[in-house]
Amino acid sequence: MHADTPSTVRALVGGGVRAALRAPFTRRAWGETAYCLAGFPLALVGFVLLVVLLALGAGLTATLVGAVLGLLFLVAGTGLARGLAGLRRGLAAGLLGERVAAPRPFRPGSGAFGRLDARLRDAAGWRAVAYVAASLPVASLGAYAFAWWATALVNLTAPVRWAVFGQHPVVPGGSMPVVTPLPFGGTPHLTTFAGTFVAVGIGAASLLVAPWFTRGVVALDRRLIRSLLGPEPLAARVRDLEEKRALAVDDSAALLRRLERDLHDGAQVRLVALAMTLDMAKERVRDGDGVPSEEAARLRKLLDSAHLNATEALTELRDLARGIHPPALDDGLPDALATLAARSAVPVELAVDVPERPTQAIETIAYFCAAELLTNVIKHSGAARAEVAVRGEGGRLVLRVTDDGRGGAVAGTGSGLTGLVQRVRTVDGTLEIDSPEGGPTVVAVSLPFHA
Repeated sequence: MHADTPSTVRALVGGGVRAALRAPFTRRAWGETAYCLAGFPLALVGFVLLVVLLALGAGLTATLVGAVLGLLFLVAGTGLARGLAGLRRGLAAGLLGERVAAPRPFRPGSGAFGRLDARLRDAAGWRAVAYVAASLPVASLGAYAFAWWATALVNLTAPVRWAVFGQHPVVPGGSMPVVTPLPFGGTPHLTTFAGTFVAVGIGAASLLVAPWFTRGVVALDRRLIRSLLGPEPLAARVRDLEEKRALAVDDSAALLRRLERDLHDGAQVRLVALAMTLDMAKERVRDGDGVPSEEAARLRKLLDSAHLNATEALTELRDLARGIHPPALDDGLPDALATLAARSAVPVELAVDVPERPTQAIETIAYFCAAELLTNVIKHSGAARAEVAVRGEGGRLVLRVTDDGRGGAVAGTGSGLTGLVQRVRTVDGTLEIDSPEGGPTVVAVSLPFHA
């Protein structure tokens, strides 16, 4: 074990040296350098524009006459910051491979003052403002990091410039300045061609340091982007929980669908076969087949009872399977609702306009909501007719069931509406009831297209 230690150390040192020598020529170094080069003017212009807008906004808001105009300048500032944040996320994704999810889209309020208030309360916009303010110093360091690359290129070509392009002292006693990226230490001057190789050494050192300095600057900017330009921690957590909830809902819907198929293709088939076998046995007993009459009567009675139990079990099993997942949904929600409307004891007018097919879980919830609401219409409303309308509105699936009954429907009165409210809430759905005394009753169920 001790004998291997020196070789291990040598391997680590050798690997580190090779990595340091290769660093200036890697794609990562070039991408980070390009990011620093493109990021500085964007940060500078954005910072200046943002400071002007926010200064004007703050100054005018402090006065009574220009308060509204000042607020508009502040809103423009947050909007500009959001736009700059989008550019920085795109630049980071393209050059650094740093893909940060955008924050939630801005949700405007209702009315002019509602929209203005929502803009001023836009947390993502103000976090973008903080990024624009904090990114300028980092971008300045990025410009300085690019200076290391530039000075390396200039110094490495010093002999060529001296010999070919005549960049050497023109008058006796003149000298060639050597560019250095350091802000201190003075500027060395060369007076001979041999001295240009000192510049080459300085250039080589700058070339080796440049990628690591650039990487440190980019690491600072990465942290700013992740903390200020992505979703808020709580919003990211909510999004993660929503995705997990959607997977759980879809998995449960698929599991119930498989269970319904197993019941349909397995247990139901066996019960049908059992009922047919009992029918044949009854026929054999009825024909006599060597069985005494008294014994045949007892057997027929037992077979009749067994056949009745098998038939009832089959009916219950079919109802159970239909309650788990209606087979009509296999062809989509419109066909399933058409079947439901056709079976209703109250005439139902159906209108379906859905731009895209929802997920299986959403279709199932919408179907059972429609079925329960139509059941309530038949049992409690005394209505002569009903309407079922399903449409896509604002990116959501909206189901409305209307009847001309006596009204007065309220959740929690044993009408099944409480269970529907709980069902739709599992997928961030809503249920609204408008049922004045005397009717009509309108129940609207809003569901996302995807759980």
